[in-house]
Amino acid sequence: MARRFVIAQIKHETNTFSPVPTPYEAFGHGAGPLYGEHAQRALAGTNTPFAAFLDLAAGAGAEAVTPIAAESWPSNRASRATFERLVQPLEEAVRAGCDAVLLDLHGAMVVEDADDAEGEILARVRRIAPAVPIAVALDYHTNLSPATVANATVIAGYKTYPHVDMYETGRRAGEILVRALRGEVDPVTAWGWLPLVPSVMRHAPEDGPSGDIIALARTAEREGRVLAATLLPAFAHADTPHTGCSAVVVADARRGGRAAAEELCAAMLKIAWDRRDEYVYRPRPLAASIAQAARIGNGRPGRPVLLIDHCDNCGSGGAQDVMAVVEAILEQGLEDVAIAPIRDPGAVARMVEAGVGANVTLALGGKTDMPAIGLRGRPLTVSGRVRTITDGEIVFGGPMYTGVKSHLGRSAVLATARAQIVVTERHHEPFDPVIFRHFGIEPTARRFLMLKSRIHYRAGFAPLAAAVVECQGEGVTNADLSVYRYAKLQRPIHPLDAA
Repeated sequence: MARRFVIAQIKHETNTFSPVPTPYEAFGHGAGPLYGEHAQRALAGTNTPFAAFLDLAAGAGAEAVTPIAAESWPSNRASRATFERLVQPLEEAVRAGCDAVLLDLHGAMVVEDADDAEGEILARVRRIAPAVPIAVALDYHTNLSPATVANATVIAGYKTYPHVDMYETGRRAGEILVRALRGEVDPVTAWGWLPLVPSVMRHAPEDGPSGDIIALARTAEREGRVLAATLLPAFAHADTPHTGCSAVVVADARRGGRAAAEELCAAMLKIAWDRRDEYVYRPRPLAASIAQAARIGNGRPGRPVLLIDHCDNCGSGGAQDVMAVVEAILEQGLEDVAIAPIRDPGAVARMVEAGVGANVTLALGGKTDMPAIGLRGRPLTVSGRVRTITDGEIVFGGPMYTGVKSHLGRSAVLATARAQIVVTERHHEPFDPVIFRHFGIEPTARRFLMLKSRIHYRAGFAPLAAAVVECQGEGVTNADLSVYRYAKLQRPIHPLDAA
């Protein structure tokens, strides 16, 4: 009789300082969750852990049961009612009987009455099926909890940022579980946590200690000393007791794995702690950054200069309508700029009503107050011509989320004398050139590109760029952690309490 694998996705990176709500409909990037065969059809063949789990089930001759696939852009806490609607289909599928559970989770999800949503999900599944093996794929920005470790059989997380190894991570976690089902391995786990909150702007492997730590992990996996080794540098914008840098290593107990796992885990965390100051981000003044970009771009390098508005990135919970960096770009007179995206449903409605070719003056962006950091929204008056109007239905070309469909909502381009500004109804991080090409804007033909992103832009845009200039604007994804009023962090913690 064929084995039965329950495969589910429940993913949310929760910024507890974000002003952006997280209704049920947000899961599915605005279209709501997917269920059953709809989830399989939408995610099969994509660069996601969910797709890897489907392939593993097929390879093992197992029936794939997919109760739910739900992923939202980062934002504030979901309600308990929303969380229950997400978890209940998973519970029902497990309760119906299964031989394995494979979960595509985030690792930094918080709900209104629980700081550790993933830990709760796993504990609830484990209560229903105490002996069933559970494999979990986690995001790089996980705040790992004891409950997650205690209830998972196998844990593996992304090793890249931008996250281009999502399928690979799901494959690693799932293959270990399948091997355990066959009796080939007996997974054991070692993990550790540090009182260290690295700035997300210093997470990328090429930017600091993470690269050396991940290289150590990859070597141990390749040599067969362990089955999976993962660095999790934390998500700094979730105020929870679990927020902090961690490592988790899975090894085979039959081959002396526990000692190997503990040794590698300790070595990974030692590098992070010894080099903790390298995880602190030190920004430059915004005006100086714009001036630097102007000098490079006005030299006509032949490829666009990227201006990265990283303090207002919806990929970490930003409102995506803070206009500080756009205002600085226009004030300093940069020309031939493409900007993406500004979220402003009201401005989109005005442009749709006016129609393509119409001249409009908009109070653009600045509609969102951010009380958690004491910042009020401030619109920017901009005049221009409505250049393009679309339904905002896009498909990513990769390498991140390759093949996944997404929804910008109704969208339009405002063409000013110096800039073309993509304005959308919904949040969206610009990690793929489709964010411009969908609107007939060729990014490689522009002198400057301004992106509301942090690091993920590197997936699609870094190969196109002559230079990158990080711009310290405003918002709830600020890399300066001192702007946040934390209440639940374990203290003391670096760098907030650095001596």
